[in-house]
Amino acid sequence: MRAVVYDQFGERPELRAVPDPTPVPDGVVLEVGATGVCRSDWHGWMGHDPDIRLPHVPGHEIAGTVVAVGADVRCWRPGDRVTLPFVAGCGHCAECQAGHQQVCEAQFQPGFTHWGSFAQYVGIHYADHNLVRLPDSMSFVTAASLGCRFATSFRAVVQQGRVRGGEWLAVHGCGGVGLSAVMIGRATGARVIAVDIDDAKLARARELGAEVTVNSRSVADTVQAIRDHTGGGAHVSLDALGHPQTAFNSVAGLRRRGRHVQVGLLLGDDSRAPLPMDAVIAKELEVYGSHGMAAHTYPDMLGMIEAGLLHPEALIGQRLTLDSGIEALVSMDRFVGTGVSVIDRF
Repeated sequence: MRAVVYDQFGERPELRAVPDPTPVPDGVVLEVGATGVCRSDWHGWMGHDPDIRLPHVPGHEIAGTVVAVGADVRCWRPGDRVTLPFVAGCGHCAECQAGHQQVCEAQFQPGFTHWGSFAQYVGIHYADHNLVRLPDSMSFVTAASLGCRFATSFRAVVQQGRVRGGEWLAVHGCGGVGLSAVMIGRATGARVIAVDIDDAKLARARELGAEVTVNSRSVADTVQAIRDHTGGGAHVSLDALGHPQTAFNSVAGLRRRGRHVQVGLLLGDDSRAPLPMDAVIAKELEVYGSHGMAAHTYPDMLGMIEAGLLHPEALIGQRLTLDSGIEALVSMDRFVGTGVSVIDRF
Protein backbone atom coordinates (compact mmCIF):
# COMPACT_ATOMS: atom_id res chain seq x y z
CA MET A 1 0.00 0.00 0.00
CA ARG A 2 0.98 3.66 -0.28
CA ALA A 3 1.63 5.48 2.99
CA VAL A 4 3.21 8.65 4.34
CA VAL A 5 6.25 7.62 6.39
CA TYR A 6 8.89 9.47 8.39
CA ASP A 7 12.13 7.91 9.62
CA GLN A 8 13.29 10.75 11.88
CA PHE A 9 11.39 13.31 13.95
CA GLY A 10 11.22 16.70 12.27
CA GLU A 11 12.45 15.42 8.90
CA ARG A 12 10.04 15.72 5.98
CA PRO A 13 7.95 12.54 5.54
CA GLU A 14 7.78 10.84 2.17
CA LEU A 15 5.23 8.81 0.25
CA ARG A 16 6.36 5.22 -0.18
CA ALA A 17 5.16 1.65 -0.65
CA VAL A 18 4.92 -0.40 2.55
CA PRO A 19 3.35 -3.81 3.32
CA ASP A 20 -0.43 -3.99 3.78
CA PRO A 21 -1.54 -4.51 7.41
CA THR A 22 -3.16 -7.75 8.56
CA PRO A 23 -5.75 -7.88 11.36
CA VAL A 24 -4.77 -8.87 14.89
CA PRO A 25 -7.21 -11.34 16.53
CA ASP A 26 -9.34 -8.61 18.16
CA GLY A 27 -8.89 -6.10 15.34
CA VAL A 28 -9.83 -5.18 11.80
CA VAL A 29 -8.20 -3.63 8.77
CA LEU A 30 -9.88 -0.55 7.31
CA GLU A 31 -9.58 0.76 3.80
CA VAL A 32 -9.20 4.44 4.59
CA GLY A 33 -11.92 6.55 2.98
CA ALA A 34 -10.74 9.81 4.53
CA THR A 35 -8.39 10.97 7.29
CA GLY A 36 -7.97 14.34 8.94
CA VAL A 37 -4.70 16.26 9.21
CA CYS A 38 -4.47 17.42 12.81
CA ARG A 39 -2.00 19.44 14.89
CA SER A 40 -1.62 16.36 17.11
CA ASP A 41 -0.08 14.63 14.08
CA TRP A 42 2.36 17.54 13.84
CA HIS A 43 3.25 17.17 17.53
CA GLY A 44 3.94 13.48 16.91
CA TRP A 45 6.11 14.24 13.88
CA MET A 46 8.10 16.74 15.97
CA GLY A 47 8.86 14.06 18.58
CA HIS A 48 6.55 15.31 21.32
CA ASP A 49 4.80 11.96 21.84
CA PRO A 50 6.76 9.28 23.72
CA ASP A 51 4.65 6.43 22.28
CA ILE A 52 5.85 6.83 18.69
CA ARG A 53 8.47 4.41 17.42
CA LEU A 54 10.28 5.08 14.14
CA PRO A 55 9.74 4.63 11.27
CA HIS A 56 6.17 5.86 11.61
CA VAL A 57 2.96 6.50 9.69
CA PRO A 58 0.87 9.36 11.19
CA GLY A 59 -2.89 9.87 11.08
CA HIS A 60 -5.62 9.30 13.68
CA GLU A 61 -8.84 10.94 12.40
CA ILE A 62 -10.18 7.99 10.43
CA ALA A 63 -13.24 6.92 8.50
CA GLY A 64 -13.30 3.93 6.21
CA THR A 65 -14.57 0.49 5.28
CA VAL A 66 -13.82 -2.78 7.05
CA VAL A 67 -11.97 -5.06 4.61
CA ALA A 68 -10.63 -7.77 6.96
CA VAL A 69 -11.48 -8.94 10.48
CA GLY A 70 -9.57 -10.86 13.14
CA ALA A 71 -10.64 -14.23 14.45
CA ASP A 72 -12.02 -12.85 17.73
CA VAL A 73 -14.07 -9.98 16.27
CA ARG A 74 -17.82 -10.51 16.70
CA CYS A 75 -19.53 -7.23 15.84
CA TRP A 76 -18.06 -6.24 12.45
CA ARG A 77 -17.91 -7.61 8.94
CA PRO A 78 -16.20 -6.61 5.68
CA GLY A 79 -18.13 -3.80 4.03
CA ASP A 80 -19.13 -2.02 7.26
CA ARG A 81 -18.62 1.75 7.12
CA VAL A 82 -17.08 2.96 10.38
CA THR A 83 -15.13 5.55 12.30
CA LEU A 84 -13.54 5.38 15.74
CA PRO A 85 -12.20 7.61 18.53
CA PHE A 86 -8.52 8.48 18.36
CA VAL A 87 -8.15 6.74 21.73
CA ALA A 88 -9.32 3.13 21.50
CA GLY A 89 -9.89 1.51 24.88
CA CYS A 90 -8.87 -2.07 25.61
CA GLY A 91 -12.29 -2.86 27.09
CA HIS A 92 -10.86 -4.73 30.08
CA CYS A 93 -9.07 -2.27 32.40
CA ALA A 94 -10.78 -0.49 35.31
CA GLU A 95 -11.29 2.73 33.34
CA CYS A 96 -12.84 0.92 30.37
CA GLN A 97 -15.09 -1.07 32.67
CA ALA A 98 -16.25 2.23 34.18
CA GLY A 99 -17.04 3.61 30.70
CA HIS A 100 -14.00 5.88 30.44
CA GLN A 101 -12.29 4.35 27.41
CA GLN A 102 -10.79 7.74 26.49
CA VAL A 103 -8.34 7.35 29.40
CA CYS A 104 -7.80 3.59 29.05
CA GLU A 105 -4.76 2.23 30.87
CA ALA A 106 -3.69 0.20 27.80
CA GLN A 107 -5.04 2.35 25.00
CA PHE A 108 -4.46 1.87 21.29
CA GLN A 109 -3.96 5.11 19.38
CA PRO A 110 -3.59 4.84 15.61
CA GLY A 111 -0.99 7.35 14.50
CA PHE A 112 0.75 7.27 17.89
CA THR A 113 1.08 3.88 19.60
CA HIS A 114 0.78 2.21 16.17
CA TRP A 115 0.90 3.17 12.51
CA GLY A 116 -1.92 5.46 11.50
CA SER A 117 -4.19 6.41 8.64
CA PHE A 118 -2.03 8.46 6.27
CA ALA A 119 -2.19 5.32 4.16
CA GLN A 120 -4.50 3.29 1.96
CA TYR A 121 -5.13 0.80 4.79
CA VAL A 122 -4.82 0.88 8.58
CA GLY A 123 -4.96 -1.85 11.22
CA ILE A 124 -7.22 -1.22 14.22
CA HIS A 125 -7.08 -3.06 17.58
CA TYR A 126 -9.95 -3.61 20.07
CA ALA A 127 -12.49 -3.33 17.24
CA ASP A 128 -15.57 -4.57 19.10
CA HIS A 129 -15.06 -1.98 21.84
CA ASN A 130 -14.32 1.06 19.68
CA LEU A 131 -15.65 1.05 16.12
CA VAL A 132 -18.65 3.30 15.49
CA ARG A 133 -21.05 2.56 12.64
CA LEU A 134 -21.56 5.52 10.35
CA PRO A 135 -25.01 6.74 9.33
CA ASP A 136 -25.69 5.94 5.67
CA SER A 137 -26.10 9.65 4.99
CA MET A 138 -22.65 10.60 6.32
CA SER A 139 -19.70 10.81 3.94
CA PHE A 140 -16.24 9.57 4.87
CA VAL A 141 -14.94 13.14 4.65
CA THR A 142 -17.48 14.39 7.18
CA ALA A 143 -16.86 11.38 9.43
CA ALA A 144 -13.09 11.95 9.35
CA SER A 145 -13.64 15.60 10.25
CA LEU A 146 -15.25 14.41 13.51
CA GLY A 147 -11.91 12.79 14.26
CA CYS A 148 -10.28 13.99 17.42
CA ARG A 149 -11.22 17.65 17.00
CA PHE A 150 -15.00 17.68 16.72
CA ALA A 151 -15.51 14.70 19.03
CA THR A 152 -13.06 16.08 21.60
CA SER A 153 -14.82 19.46 21.42
CA PHE A 154 -18.18 17.76 21.89
CA ARG A 155 -16.96 16.03 25.02
CA ALA A 156 -15.28 19.22 26.26
CA VAL A 157 -18.36 21.39 25.81
CA VAL A 158 -21.18 18.96 26.60
CA GLN A 159 -19.73 16.32 28.91
CA GLN A 160 -16.84 18.01 30.71
CA GLY A 161 -17.92 21.66 30.55
CA ARG A 162 -21.62 20.81 31.07
CA VAL A 163 -22.65 23.95 29.19
CA ARG A 164 -26.27 24.93 29.60
CA GLY A 165 -28.49 27.18 27.54
CA GLY A 166 -27.93 30.87 28.25
CA GLU A 167 -24.47 30.41 29.77
CA TRP A 168 -21.44 32.16 28.34
CA LEU A 169 -18.90 29.86 26.69
CA ALA A 170 -15.47 31.35 25.90
CA VAL A 171 -13.40 29.59 23.24
CA HIS A 172 -9.70 30.48 23.07
CA GLY A 173 -8.28 29.57 19.66
CA CYS A 174 -10.35 29.23 16.50
CA GLY A 175 -8.70 26.38 14.64
CA GLY A 176 -10.51 23.10 14.02
CA VAL A 177 -11.04 22.38 17.73
CA GLY A 178 -12.16 25.90 18.57
CA LEU A 179 -14.54 26.31 15.64
CA SER A 180 -16.06 22.93 16.50
CA ALA A 181 -16.58 24.17 20.06
CA VAL A 182 -18.21 27.36 18.80
CA MET A 183 -20.70 25.36 16.72
CA ILE A 184 -21.42 22.85 19.48
CA GLY A 185 -21.79 25.55 22.12
CA ARG A 186 -24.25 27.49 19.99
CA ALA A 187 -26.26 24.32 19.31
CA THR A 188 -26.63 23.75 23.06
CA GLY A 189 -28.03 27.26 23.49
CA ALA A 190 -24.89 28.82 24.98
CA ARG A 191 -23.77 32.36 24.23
CA VAL A 192 -20.34 32.03 22.67
CA ILE A 193 -17.40 34.43 22.80
CA ALA A 194 -14.50 33.45 20.51
CA VAL A 195 -10.91 34.63 21.03
CA ASP A 196 -8.09 34.47 18.49
CA ILE A 197 -5.37 36.62 16.92
CA ASP A 198 -6.60 36.13 13.33
CA ASP A 199 -9.51 38.24 12.07
CA ALA A 200 -10.34 35.72 9.34
CA LYS A 201 -10.74 32.94 11.90
CA LEU A 202 -12.83 35.21 14.10
CA ALA A 203 -15.07 36.01 11.13
CA ARG A 204 -15.53 32.26 10.59
CA ALA A 205 -16.38 31.88 14.28
CA ARG A 206 -19.12 34.51 13.89
CA GLU A 207 -20.52 32.61 10.91
CA LEU A 208 -20.69 29.48 13.04
CA GLY A 209 -22.53 31.13 15.90
CA ALA A 210 -20.16 33.20 18.04
CA GLU A 211 -22.07 36.15 19.50
CA VAL A 212 -18.90 38.08 20.38
CA THR A 213 -15.35 37.87 19.04
CA VAL A 214 -12.15 39.26 20.58
CA ASN A 215 -8.86 39.71 18.77
CA SER A 216 -6.40 39.38 21.62
CA ARG A 217 -3.80 41.39 19.71
CA SER A 218 -6.19 44.31 19.34
CA VAL A 219 -7.27 44.73 22.97
CA ALA A 220 -5.24 45.94 25.91
CA ASP A 221 -6.37 43.13 28.22
CA THR A 222 -7.98 39.95 26.83
CA VAL A 223 -9.24 38.75 30.20
CA GLN A 224 -10.87 42.09 30.98
CA ALA A 225 -12.46 42.16 27.51
CA ILE A 226 -14.03 38.76 28.22
CA ARG A 227 -15.31 39.93 31.59
CA ASP A 228 -16.76 43.08 30.06
CA HIS A 229 -18.56 41.27 27.24
CA THR A 230 -19.94 38.52 29.48
CA GLY A 231 -20.93 40.60 32.46
CA GLY A 232 -18.34 39.22 34.87
CA GLY A 233 -16.72 36.29 33.11
CA ALA A 234 -17.56 33.13 31.22
CA HIS A 235 -19.41 30.27 32.86
CA VAL A 236 -17.34 27.80 30.85
CA SER A 237 -14.07 28.40 29.00
CA LEU A 238 -11.95 26.23 26.70
CA ASP A 239 -8.32 26.54 25.74
CA ALA A 240 -8.68 25.02 22.27
CA LEU A 241 -5.18 26.02 21.17
CA GLY A 242 -2.76 24.72 23.79
CA HIS A 243 -0.50 27.62 24.77
CA PRO A 244 0.51 28.96 28.20
CA GLN A 245 -1.13 32.32 27.53
CA THR A 246 -4.44 30.95 26.24
CA ALA A 247 -4.59 28.45 29.11
CA PHE A 248 -3.99 31.27 31.62
CA ASN A 249 -6.54 33.56 29.96
CA SER A 250 -9.13 30.81 29.84
CA VAL A 251 -8.95 30.24 33.59
CA ALA A 252 -8.59 33.93 34.48
CA GLY A 253 -11.60 34.89 32.35
CA LEU A 254 -14.05 32.71 34.31
CA ARG A 255 -16.70 34.01 36.65
CA ARG A 256 -17.06 32.58 40.14
CA ARG A 257 -17.54 28.78 40.15
CA GLY A 258 -16.79 28.70 36.43
CA ARG A 259 -15.43 25.68 34.57
CA HIS A 260 -12.23 25.58 32.52
CA VAL A 261 -11.59 22.74 30.05
CA GLN A 262 -8.10 22.23 28.65
CA VAL A 263 -8.37 20.76 25.14
CA GLY A 264 -5.27 22.03 23.32
CA LEU A 265 -2.09 20.08 23.98
CA LEU A 266 0.55 21.70 26.16
CA LEU A 267 3.73 19.79 25.38
CA GLY A 268 7.49 20.18 25.54
CA ASP A 269 8.58 23.33 27.35
CA ASP A 270 4.92 24.35 27.75
CA SER A 271 3.79 21.20 29.56
CA ARG A 272 4.07 22.87 32.99
CA ALA A 273 2.32 26.12 32.08
CA PRO A 274 1.47 28.38 35.06
CA LEU A 275 -2.23 28.92 35.85
CA PRO A 276 -3.83 31.47 38.22
CA MET A 277 -4.36 28.99 41.04
CA ASP A 278 -5.19 31.83 43.43
CA ALA A 279 -8.31 32.47 41.36
CA VAL A 280 -9.09 28.73 41.21
CA ILE A 281 -9.19 28.66 45.00
CA ALA A 282 -10.85 32.01 45.68
CA LYS A 283 -13.56 31.56 43.04
CA GLU A 284 -13.95 27.78 43.45
CA LEU A 285 -13.21 27.22 39.79
CA GLU A 286 -13.28 23.77 38.22
CA VAL A 287 -10.42 22.68 35.94
CA TYR A 288 -10.82 19.72 33.58
CA GLY A 289 -8.93 18.00 30.82
CA SER A 290 -10.61 16.60 27.73
CA HIS A 291 -8.91 13.68 26.00
CA GLY A 292 -11.08 12.37 23.19
CA MET A 293 -14.50 10.76 23.58
CA ALA A 294 -15.50 7.16 24.26
CA ALA A 295 -17.15 5.28 21.38
CA HIS A 296 -20.26 4.46 23.41
CA THR A 297 -21.03 8.21 23.73
CA TYR A 298 -20.91 8.90 19.98
CA PRO A 299 -24.67 8.36 19.45
CA ASP A 300 -25.51 11.64 21.20
CA MET A 301 -23.23 13.56 18.83
CA LEU A 302 -24.30 11.62 15.74
CA GLY A 303 -27.94 12.12 16.68
CA MET A 304 -27.51 15.90 16.79
CA ILE A 305 -25.80 15.75 13.38
CA GLU A 306 -28.58 13.65 11.85
CA ALA A 307 -31.17 15.99 13.36
CA GLY A 308 -29.51 18.96 11.64
CA LEU A 309 -28.45 20.63 14.90
CA LEU A 310 -24.74 20.26 14.12
CA HIS A 311 -23.06 20.64 10.74
CA PRO A 312 -19.47 19.39 10.98
CA GLU A 313 -19.20 19.44 7.19
CA ALA A 314 -19.21 23.25 7.41
CA LEU A 315 -15.81 23.06 9.14
CA ILE A 316 -14.07 21.21 6.31
CA GLY A 317 -11.39 23.31 4.65
CA GLN A 318 -8.90 21.70 2.30
CA ARG A 319 -9.54 18.30 0.71
CA LEU A 320 -6.15 16.79 -0.07
CA THR A 321 -4.39 13.93 -1.78
CA LEU A 322 -2.17 11.63 0.26
CA ASP A 323 0.86 13.30 -1.31
CA SER A 324 -0.30 16.88 -0.62
CA GLY A 325 -1.13 15.87 2.94
CA ILE A 326 2.61 15.86 3.65
CA GLU A 327 2.88 19.62 3.19
CA ALA A 328 -0.29 20.15 5.23
CA LEU A 329 1.25 18.12 8.06
CA VAL A 330 4.64 19.83 8.20
CA SER A 331 3.08 23.32 8.02
CA MET A 332 0.62 22.82 10.90
CA ASP A 333 2.72 25.01 13.18
CA ARG A 334 2.04 28.00 10.92
CA PHE A 335 -1.72 27.78 11.52
CA VAL A 336 -2.48 28.55 7.88
CA GLY A 337 -6.09 28.41 6.65
CA THR A 338 -9.24 27.78 8.61
CA GLY A 339 -11.22 24.66 9.37
CA VAL A 340 -10.29 21.00 9.07
CA SER A 341 -8.01 19.59 6.34
CA VAL A 342 -8.95 16.10 5.17
CA ILE A 343 -7.12 13.63 2.93
CA ASP A 344 -9.67 11.84 0.74
CA ARG A 345 -7.62 10.65 -2.27
CA PHE A 346 -5.14 7.83 -1.81
